[in-house]
Amino acid sequence: MTVTVRQGDRPVPACAESMPVVVVLDRLRSAYNVGNIFRVAEATRVAKIVACGYTAAPPHPKLAKTARGCDEVVPCAVAENAAAAIRALKADGYTVYAVETAQDAQMYWDCQLAFPAAIVLGNEALGIDPEALALCDAVIALPARGQKNSINVGNCAAVVLFECLRQSLAAFQR
Repeated sequence: MTVTVRQGDRPVPACAESMPVVVVLDRLRSAYNVGNIFRVAEATRVAKIVACGYTAAPPHPKLAKTARGCDEVVPCAVAENAAAAIRALKADGYTVYAVETAQDAQMYWDCQLAFPAAIVLGNEALGIDPEALALCDAVIALPARGQKNSINVGNCAAVVLFECLRQSLAAFQR
């Protein structure tokens, strides 16, 4: 079998639609993680990222290093805090999903998303701010069977955003 590996970037048509998903980043400490999330957001065609609190936002050299140019093509807004961002998104008709290791969280694969959707990812040590978490419409989680109850926020974003992409493609191809 011969496999051809794609080298370099490919052009995305200007008419290509974004996925009806906004990512809310609540107080992420690592600009490198934020840059990684920009790459996943670009790959899945997320509509926008909202950086809340002290989350790094473009332009930022550490973010740019891991974003590899995706910080220049994925729209980004800044909000004072995640609660304010969530209130604004809900006013615009978004269903808001917290991704958190909460006791009663639904597994991400069991959650039927309603679009437009907002996905809230929190600080790896502190989680999502309690005020913001209380405003969310649902809480979803990834299973963690090891000693630690969570994984890196960038890896978590990848899992959840590709599930969002799968569901949005299915919903809009009907």
